[in-house]
Amino acid sequence: MATNKDLLRKGVKYLTGALPLMFLGPTLIYNAFMNQHTNWHYLVLGIGIAACLGSMALIFIGLKIIMKGIFND
Repeated sequence: MATNKDLLRKGVKYLTGALPLMFLGPTLIYNAFMNQHTNWHYLVLGIGIAACLGSMALIFIGLKIIMKGIFND
């Protein structure tokens, strides 16, 4: 039962792509709620929510690829 190292690398790339979004999303959401008096509030909030959802999607895809590489589906 050998592991597929190419799939492991691809999965780790997805996880490293998700790492900045995990910090950027909540930061943008916090910034949007602290600056509700500006006109850019909803745009920044939308970008923050999109970053959080993108982070969750990349983590899910990355872990799925890593599991496929370990267990050779």
